Amino acid sequence: VPHSAEPGTGKFQINTGFSISVAGKVSEFVYDRADDFLRRLNGRTGIFIGQERIRKGMSQPATVSLKIFSKEAGELALGMNESYELRITPDLISLNAVSSYGIIRGLETLLQLLEADPEGYFFNAVTVKDKPRFPWRGLLIDPARHWLPVDVILRNIDGMAALKMNVLHLHLTEDQGFRIESKAYPKLHELGGEGDYYSQEQIKEIIRYAADRCIRVVPEFDIPGHATSWLVGYPELATVQQEYSIEREWGIMNPVLDPTKERTYEFLDTFLTEMAGLFPDAYMHIGGDENNGKHWNQSAHITKFKEENNIKDNHELQALFNKRLHKILSKNGKMMVGWDEIQHPDIPKNIVIQSWRGQKGLAAAAKAGYPVMLSNGYYIDLIQPASFHYLNDPLPDELGLTSEEKKLVLGGEATMWGEQVTAETIDSRIWPRTAAIAERLWSPADVRDIASMYERMGKISIQLEEHGLTHEKNYDMMLRRLCAGKGVDELRILADVAEPVKRYRRNALSDVNALMPYTRFVDATRPDAQKAREFNYMVNHWLKDRDGSQNDSKKNNYKALFQQLNHWYSNNNQLFNVIDQNPIIHEIRPLAENMRKMTFIGLQALEYIKNQSKAPEAWISFALGICDEARKPYGETELMIVEGIAELINACK
Repeated sequence: VPHSAEPGTGKFQINTGFSISVAGKVSEFVYDRADDFLRRLNGRTGIFIGQERIRKGMSQPATVSLKIFSKEAGELALGMNESYELRITPDLISLNAVSSYGIIRGLETLLQLLEADPEGYFFNAVTVKDKPRFPWRGLLIDPARHWLPVDVILRNIDGMAALKMNVLHLHLTEDQGFRIESKAYPKLHELGGEGDYYSQEQIKEIIRYAADRCIRVVPEFDIPGHATSWLVGYPELATVQQEYSIEREWGIMNPVLDPTKERTYEFLDTFLTEMAGLFPDAYMHIGGDENNGKHWNQSAHITKFKEENNIKDNHELQALFNKRLHKILSKNGKMMVGWDEIQHPDIPKNIVIQSWRGQKGLAAAAKAGYPVMLSNGYYIDLIQPASFHYLNDPLPDELGLTSEEKKLVLGGEATMWGEQVTAETIDSRIWPRTAAIAERLWSPADVRDIASMYERMGKISIQLEEHGLTHEKNYDMMLRRLCAGKGVDELRILADVAEPVKRYRRNALSDVNALMPYTRFVDATRPDAQKAREFNYMVNHWLKDRDGSQNDSKKNNYKALFQQLNHWYSNNNQLFNVIDQNPIIHEIRPLAENMRKMTFIGLQALEYIKNQSKAPEAWISFALGICDEARKPYGETELMIVEGIAELINACK
């Protein structure tokens, strides 16, 4: 939703003569993105638009449909001017911006405004004046835990650009892998990456690709904890001297760099200087999270060092480590970014705190004078619904920040941690829910209509496929594979109302690690199951009208609920045959059995309510017991229609 939009009169009809002109001071990428706009418009409409490729120095068309003008090229940096004004009339579309970055944002808005009727495709007349609410609107992708090839990163950059996000945060080192080439210390990627890492040329390609779409790339090298992959090739950096190997399990591990050795800082100086020359952005992330301190506590020389230097605890010891890092980064012209744990009174105020533990921590950091951004509430790997993320705000009123402290809140980042995803499934965990986070970080704070958000998110989800994102198409592909191509329709009916378990419960339900296959039913199912969400909403809407009247709306809602429940119930026999024939999905037979029971009692409840008759207490008790059983996950997957059916049962009392 833009900052402001004033509807006009009429519409601009699209035809084969649609053409674009570019004027003013613009960056080279504006021509590329304008050309992309034309090809995407062509693809969505099927209209043969004859304008040649848009390039610098091209001859301007005789008749112009879209006039683009920018006052200055601008600079890709925090706080870059991304504002624009888009004016659509029946005769002309004009897009004006202070910088090239505003032009790119305006082109995405224009594409989103495309509509159709029986006469063809058009843009409704409107004047849009738009600017972002926050300057830092990011997405963290973690290729360290599960390796992600370059093409995965590039297609997600395109998705980010479509939603006006502007920071790609690459989490490049972890206990499970070191994913970037170091020419200074090649054993980091050779041994720590096990052959799966980005070459420096590939990193340059990613940075160029992102910059051409107005997206900054911020690398993260997580230290001093989460450091096992560093120590495979260079064990001398470790606090505890032993042989190290890549970690296969998930969680918080003990290995940690030694902050008492000068060799550690010499090594990091050389490495971070190398990385500073590779990544042009002004910010570099040093992680700093989840150092459990166990290796520090069991080390005699660490204990002695703390005593000799009057260091009271591990947090203070890590602050000493971070101060040394700060000097290295400052020498290289970089600003330090880290997770909550790096905050300490001894650390300079020109570092950025990324809050993963909560808004109270974010507020405390801002009150202490630190620039901050929010990730708590935007952990998309937790499989929470888009509505949860959408209502999570970096600046809720209850934080009680002053106007100056509010200026320190830079924005936020969605975080796609990589434990439970592969290249095949990651898009379905990022999109389309991240569109809700993108809007929260761009649009005015009072834009909070969940129903509108979901309606628009569904449309955006389909449009994102034009960038090669696989969140829609891989769903059917994975289901086909699970049932060997026979019975996919029956399996999809169950998958449509199922989701992976929330938060990190999956780790507790089975013995998961980096080497297990992520090709099961749980991996095919998607967060925020649309069919289940729509059913639960329909139940709630129908039950709100409890006056006993039988108006057309209520009759239609009853009919829709009956048809949906009956469709699900009728699917069961065929579904059990599909499950029995495919051992890989035997684990979800209890889930399917619960689906059968739930839909049957749902149909019974529907009849009680329709006939305005009170159900027997014994039946209500039995039916609610079925709901309790159906809340249990099987195959690390849970049914999402339970609450809707429980609502129907309770309405029978």
